[in-house]
Amino acid sequence: MGRGKIEIKRIENSSNRQVTYSKRRNGIMKKVKEITVLCDAHVSLVIFASSGKMHEFCSPSTTLIDILDRYQKQSGKRLWDTKHEKNSCQNLSNELDRIKKENESLQIELRHLKGEDLSSLVQTELMAIENALEIGLASIRNKQMELYKMVKKNQRILEEENNHLNYIMQHQKGMAMEARNLREVEGGYHGDVRDYNPQMPFAFQVQPIQPNLQERM
Repeated sequence: MGRGKIEIKRIENSSNRQVTYSKRRNGIMKKVKEITVLCDAHVSLVIFASSGKMHEFCSPSTTLIDILDRYQKQSGKRLWDTKHEKNSCQNLSNELDRIKKENESLQIELRHLKGEDLSSLVQTELMAIENALEIGLASIRNKQMELYKMVKKNQRILEEENNHLNYIMQHQKGMAMEARNLREVEGGYHGDVRDYNPQMPFAFQVQPIQPNLQERM
């Protein structure tokens, strides 16, 4: 059973419309690539979605500019009106002139800020330059003060960390000394016990029996 004929009209559901666009776009892109390879044709395709996103393809053997030039030559149609080209060139020239004048003005202002070419300036212009320099100097001093405070803060943090590390090292050093002294004391005590030779606490000596004094008498 064959598929029913689809009526070609705008799809109202936005989700279905997006899905259909994606499928049809991929199909067209596939066909364009196939005809480029199979038939050695020069093809350029540009598609804009309803969202404004662009998808394009151009045969590897050519460029879009070359295809547009060939189209203009063979069809006799101009893609860009000469009037528009002249206006575009004129607008570009005006923009370049404006940028050039703006650059020259900035260069002059920079020389004035550096104290150069001040002879042609009037009092109000000099006061404006002085005010700009004072504002700039104040901004620089504020930035320097912020950097100074940041450096001092970092130094203070480093000093606190250094003091903390020194305290830990001293504490560990003291504990190590106490442990070493304790080992020395225990070692001396056990050495004295090992070197001790037990001896008789008392010495007994046999004394001769003395005669009774009454018997001598």
